Amino acid sequence: MTALTGASRVFSRSDLILFGLTGLAVLGSALVTSGSLAPFLITAVAVTLVAAMVGRAVDHLADRLGAGAVGVLQGALGNLPELFVSVFALRAGLTTVVSSAIIGSIMANLLLVLGLSFVVGSARHGVLRFSIQRARLIMGLMILSVASMLIPSLAAYIHSPAAGHEVALARVTAVVLLAVFALSIPVSLRRDLEPTAAEEAAEVKQEIDADNPWPLWLAVGVLVVAAMGAAYVSDQFVNALTPAMHSLHISQAFSGLVIVALAGNAVENAVGVKLAWQNRTDHALSVVLNSPLQIALVLAPALVLLSPVIGGPAFTLVFNPMLVTTVGIATVAVLYLISDGESDWLEGSAMIGLYVLIATAFWWG
Repeated sequence: MTALTGASRVFSRSDLILFGLTGLAVLGSALVTSGSLAPFLITAVAVTLVAAMVGRAVDHLADRLGAGAVGVLQGALGNLPELFVSVFALRAGLTTVVSSAIIGSIMANLLLVLGLSFVVGSARHGVLRFSIQRARLIMGLMILSVASMLIPSLAAYIHSPAAGHEVALARVTAVVLLAVFALSIPVSLRRDLEPTAAEEAAEVKQEIDADNPWPLWLAVGVLVVAAMGAAYVSDQFVNALTPAMHSLHISQAFSGLVIVALAGNAVENAVGVKLAWQNRTDHALSVVLNSPLQIALVLAPALVLLSPVIGGPAFTLVFNPMLVTTVGIATVAVLYLISDGESDWLEGSAMIGLYVLIATAFWWG
């Protein structure tokens, strides 16, 4: 009883519920190994819950390190489950799943989650208004990051002299993108500047999640345990993915674009929708759009540089033409829709509709 009372003073009720559900899901992923669908469903839930644990631990570090530092940690650690899933998928030779998951994560945030946020927020508050400067800044960085990430694909499609050097070009691109991320760290750590998108996201998520602040040692400990759990369930998830694809008759492209992309950050995306419901549109925009920016600047380059040492095929950032076209359409469409500093449920519905059409186009491969 004393232990439970002490735990309740440190952990909020939502913390305890999350820990319990995550433990059950991880245990289930270890025990349920037969069949084609049950292991896949259980491990997908486990990946989602472990991702929520990583996010919760990072949020609580804000109490000790400040919002700017947490913004940097979110960029480096927020996508750990997706990183582990992608690493194990590359080792298994599922390159199409990985490339589709990267593009799918970007498009899910840009179209599905942002669209849901606009629909939910507008249904309650009417036309939503937000900072034009902030929206354009985030989307400008988003377009530049995605464009840089897609240069190896363009070189391959037009058969330029660089077409035969995809691996080298991808590695140079990865270094450049990581350098841009590194250059943003000092800005994020400075406390005398206006809060960046990552800082706003950290501050808002702290308000929502950090009912009882954790000590530094506890936050770091939970983060370490969650990271190890992410590595374990990601391996299990990838092992269960191929039988599930055969059983459901879905392609690698659809699995990566929709299933893997949504499993890794479903809980985090719910924060953006909740903020829009509360009419905190600027913060919702920062939370939702900061995630794909991290994927383009950190996750994709990390996979390029890690692929030579993890085994399996090299990851070269050469995406198929359909992926390149759709992510280009998505980024330009979202930039246009938010450039006037306001949105409503109709624009949100159109964004969701576009996401559904893109997802459907990849059902067959």
